[in-house]
Amino acid sequence: MTTPMDRDGSRRAANSRKRQSRRPSRLGTAAGATPKPDRVREEDAGFPGLLARVWQKASAAAGTRAALDILLTLDGHVPAEVQRSALRIADAAALKVLAGLSAEAGGQTGPVAETAERAAFLGEIGLTTSGRVVVRVPSQPPLAKQHTLVGGVLRVPWAPRHLAEYRREADRARERFQRDADDSRRWLAEQGPEVRAALLEQLTEGARRTAPFMLYIEDKQYTNFRDTNTVVGKTLWPGHPDCVFAGLSGLPLDLWSDHDVLLVVCVGLLIRSAGYGRIEEVNGSQLTPQSVGLLLEHTRRTYNGALGGERIAAAGPDAGIDALTALATELGAVRPEVARTVQLYREIHGTLIHKVEKAAAPYGEVAADRDRQVTEHLRATLPVTGDRLERLRLADDADPSWLALPHGEFGTGLEAVVYEAVAATTAAFGADFSMSRGIRSLPELVRALRAESWDEITTWGITDFFCCVVPAPEARRHFGDSPATLADTAWAMSSRMQYNSWHFIAGNLPRTEKVLERDHFVPPTIPDIAHFSDQHHHGHVNNMVRFTIRSPQTVWVCDRPFDGFVDLRIVRADGEPYTEQEMLAAHQVSAFIGRMTQQAAALAEQGEQAAVTAFDSAWHWRTITGTPPGNAAPQPVAAAPAQPAAPAQPVGPPAPAPVGRAA
Repeated sequence: MTTPMDRDGSRRAANSRKRQSRRPSRLGTAAGATPKPDRVREEDAGFPGLLARVWQKASAAAGTRAALDILLTLDGHVPAEVQRSALRIADAAALKVLAGLSAEAGGQTGPVAETAERAAFLGEIGLTTSGRVVVRVPSQPPLAKQHTLVGGVLRVPWAPRHLAEYRREADRARERFQRDADDSRRWLAEQGPEVRAALLEQLTEGARRTAPFMLYIEDKQYTNFRDTNTVVGKTLWPGHPDCVFAGLSGLPLDLWSDHDVLLVVCVGLLIRSAGYGRIEEVNGSQLTPQSVGLLLEHTRRTYNGALGGERIAAAGPDAGIDALTALATELGAVRPEVARTVQLYREIHGTLIHKVEKAAAPYGEVAADRDRQVTEHLRATLPVTGDRLERLRLADDADPSWLALPHGEFGTGLEAVVYEAVAATTAAFGADFSMSRGIRSLPELVRALRAESWDEITTWGITDFFCCVVPAPEARRHFGDSPATLADTAWAMSSRMQYNSWHFIAGNLPRTEKVLERDHFVPPTIPDIAHFSDQHHHGHVNNMVRFTIRSPQTVWVCDRPFDGFVDLRIVRADGEPYTEQEMLAAHQVSAFIGRMTQQAAALAEQGEQAAVTAFDSAWHWRTITGTPPGNAAPQPVAAAPAQPAAPAQPVGPPAPAPVGRAA
């Protein structure tokens, strides 16, 4: 795509621009010319630093019970049930015996069984560098011989009666595991080789098109995340010999391990119930039919509550694969109706990248207050009318083409809509940053769609998209009180959001060879609230993206829906997490931007040639520092800002066609 900003007619000039830094504080200088980075991230920034602090606090706790509470919640960063769901069979049995701890949702914990009896075995509790709690049980070597631990271990004495209770619990759990594996193998055998091959293809596509996941079956990890990849993802390409799914393709079923059988069946159930996004709802967990059944039962109750009755029957606590398949299929079928009835969203616990689908309560006082503040700002700055965000529209005396005409300092009314909505959100929601993204040239998209130039669209780059980032002036306190660093940070966020628009657009196109080859994720369709996102994602760690709301919107262009085409994101670097009510109001701000973008797309379809030219590097520098581009003083080389102390606190797209026959 070529936008008006890029047309100076000279390839040499274009190549020269590519060699220049786009960082606001160094705009116009040669890229990569500084001897050192402006900001150097601390070695223990993000997740490693958190785990070190958690272990230090647990080690100093007064007693095993207090230490276990710290470890299971990672000192208030995740709900304890997320960590409990990650326990291996032996670990879960041991902690149930020693502390009355259940891995099931809502499971209770009791005091650690301190005893005056002679210790028959000295066990251990540790924390791995992946964030899991592990336990040394009888017949196992020391934890340090089995895992990479964050620190040392906590010693826990076992009395003789604990050994007998543990044996019974572990034996029952292993028997259940084997029954589930045998039932899963039986189900796969009944599907036949063609259906199994199609299921592996679906799982491969799901792993490629969804965000990072880390699943466990006992000690075996299945992940598409970074250098530990065992399934196709950013590191392993489709067909890579190290990919589990590729290794199973063509392999006789009787040669599949029990772990791989469970992986294929369980991930298939998750996809059947809600599409690829459901996979992330078991992130960091043990993946078994029992754990998937608990998740599906929780979802069943949520959906029935939204629909006002027992529309979906329970599968039962000991449901086999046939019953779980029927339940997952029904959940997937009814989910669109649920989404029309209530606002579905996901709560993300960024520390373990674990997601939970929830149904929001109705608009309340907090949502109405944020709505009122943003609405008043938009009515004062734009030609719109309406008493709340949901009813905001262009005023009767406003020409619909206003969105494509200059407005104030902006080249189009659409640019003004995006900026004013984002600026109002930053103020009303107490955000450090708010932002919204989109495509620069709707006319170019219209032209390509009418020509069915799907392959051409996959070649567009991130600069063919935009993101407007508006920080609060006070946000510079997180960045050495430097307006220049604040502008650089805002531009880094803008660039990443441009990438997200680029990354999602191909997921809305027909599945041509070029579209399938092009790296992309399935676009998001429901909002989310994230807690402690400043742990894994390098950009989030560096730029202190801790608490967030994301609200994606679908925009129709040439009668084709583009999911995740625009969104609104709100960021806090510290303080309190965002709430469900704030998410509901933010979703209405995002919906307003989506409606205005929809109208601008209609203008483009009618022949209007206006494009978005604002929100580049120079724009962010000028609006944040108040000085013209090129006036930046050299920035000192410094460490990245320290992470603020975290308060301790309890803290999708339509489903692809399921593969396999429901019995």
